[in-house]
Amino acid sequence: MTSTSPDADLDALPWAYCRHGAAADDVGCRGLVVQPYAACLAHLGDADRSAYLAGLHPGADLDHRGTPISEELLSELLGAVTDPHSARARLGHARFGLAEFSGNADFGGVEIDGDADFTEAEIGGDADFTRAVIAGNALFVGSSIRGDAQFSSVEIRGNAQFDGARIDGHAQFARATIGGYAWFVRAEVGRDAQFPRAQIGSDTWFASASVGGHIQFGGATLRGDTAFRGATVVGDVQFVGAVFEGDATFRGATVGGHAGFGGVTFRGDARFGGVKIGGDATFRRVVFHHVATVGPLVCAGSLDLTEAVFGTAVTIEAAAATLVCRRTRWASTAVLRLRHATLDLSDAVLEHPVSITAQAKRFTQDEQEIPELGLTDPRVRAASLRGVDAAHLVLTDVDLTDCLFAGTVHLDQLRLDGLYVFATTPTGLRRRGLVPVRWTPRRTLAEEHHWRATRPARAGGWTSAPDGEVPLQPAALAPVYRQLRKAFEDAKHEPGAADFYYGEMEMRRHAHDIPRSERALLTTYWALSGYGLRASRALGWLLGGIAATVLAMVLWGLPQDDSKPQSTGTLTGHSLTWTTDNPEPVNPDGPYRKRLTTKRFEKSLRVVINSVVFRSSGQDLTTAGTYTEMASRLVEPALLGLAVLAVRGRVKR
Repeated sequence: MTSTSPDADLDALPWAYCRHGAAADDVGCRGLVVQPYAACLAHLGDADRSAYLAGLHPGADLDHRGTPISEELLSELLGAVTDPHSARARLGHARFGLAEFSGNADFGGVEIDGDADFTEAEIGGDADFTRAVIAGNALFVGSSIRGDAQFSSVEIRGNAQFDGARIDGHAQFARATIGGYAWFVRAEVGRDAQFPRAQIGSDTWFASASVGGHIQFGGATLRGDTAFRGATVVGDVQFVGAVFEGDATFRGATVGGHAGFGGVTFRGDARFGGVKIGGDATFRRVVFHHVATVGPLVCAGSLDLTEAVFGTAVTIEAAAATLVCRRTRWASTAVLRLRHATLDLSDAVLEHPVSITAQAKRFTQDEQEIPELGLTDPRVRAASLRGVDAAHLVLTDVDLTDCLFAGTVHLDQLRLDGLYVFATTPTGLRRRGLVPVRWTPRRTLAEEHHWRATRPARAGGWTSAPDGEVPLQPAALAPVYRQLRKAFEDAKHEPGAADFYYGEMEMRRHAHDIPRSERALLTTYWALSGYGLRASRALGWLLGGIAATVLAMVLWGLPQDDSKPQSTGTLTGHSLTWTTDNPEPVNPDGPYRKRLTTKRFEKSLRVVINSVVFRSSGQDLTTAGTYTEMASRLVEPALLGLAVLAVRGRVKR
């Protein structure tokens, strides 16, 4: 109510007022005059008040708008309308708009056959309507309650309207039944607003409301639409087990603590655009029947969708420290756009394609960026895909460094797009005992890190398994590498496939269910060329083999001197017969240092290169040289082939 002067304020009142204590600059008491008297109930004389109270009866209307009412006066007033049979006060209409209650307003257990109108009333203590029955509406629009608003087990058959009300203490509506709507638009509650197991027959609105403590709607049934749009809650929001029969809107709401929606059923749409949650948000076992969009929302803690069910196509946009989707079920297509989150998809059920993408930019609502509540690392990291059918899964720009893949179904059909990152081998030089070890960079599984970190003679740099996680053995990891290799091969990503082939062979080499002979063969293959994937290793062995062959040729393979053919002839009559003999090569003799000459080195090098590349040297050799050349023809071209194969694996597309 707006006025420019006391007189204008009085003119706006739709009743005859008391004016007790009026002065030149004051309108005095604004209490409604009790007919046929000339003053309000508070300022009646004792005789007149007694006469008025004596004239009341159970079910009588009470109209004391604007009247100052003390606790004693209220007790006398309710005593006058108490039914002697039920021992309960029973009123018709209760009109106390603009009334001023100096202490508590105790209406506990009263029966009001009409409306309870406390519009803009001021209550200095608690407003207690515990177990009251109000057949009409409960109107507390713009009222001020300095204590608690106690409405536990109240029955309001009409509407409950607290728009713009201010409650300094708790708003307690436990087990309340409200037949119409419950409106708390722009209301201010200093402490908790509690509605556990409440029944509200129509809309529930807390739009733009402010709650200094927690909100509790556990087990409540909200049959109309629910709106917390723009509401601010300093503490937690708890809706565990609640049922939303209509649409639920939380757009732009701010929750300072945790938000609990465990076991909630949303029969209509649920909108969470622009929601900011300072703690964890739990949607465990929530059933979303018709939800098309969840978010964009920001959660500083964990966003838990464990065992949630999405019945229709849905888009989830969230920035959260952790996103838990264990046993979550998507019955239709889904798109998850995430920021900052560590994602756990263990045993999730994907009946249709599900796309998970790391969002590069901050989420916006109404063209305004949503604050990210201290979240600093925008990367999206996958923690586990165990039990997921990856045939329907697409990951884009997701960090897979710590992801657990063992147990994933159809892992060979997993699709990876964008910039994805796997764990890698330790960088730099490590030391195993007295032997320095350098790991060649390659993509690895987090599970391989966990296993290698448990080995007694590990070189160091491998990441240990998280607490409670049992490292898997190589025999269990080899199939995982094999399926990832196939996924990369199908995507025509040969270098990536080569890394996972290397990992597969490593696991086979260390697996205890592989025969020793096969493991020895794999170890030889690894030592010579890194399973045909390490060109530097194969080339190193090739150069070493060539050097050893050249040295053997210089020392023992080349004869002492070049052999000179000898020809002999026989003349018989007119016939001439020639015979040419090649003398056997003479083994070199003398000190080894005298055999190490430039001429013998150059000739040995030519012999070795010809035998490796062109398969024939055309040179007479000693017996030792002949066998050396045969060995080089077998081993060194194979090493050359392994080196070429390794290079091809890195450049093939």
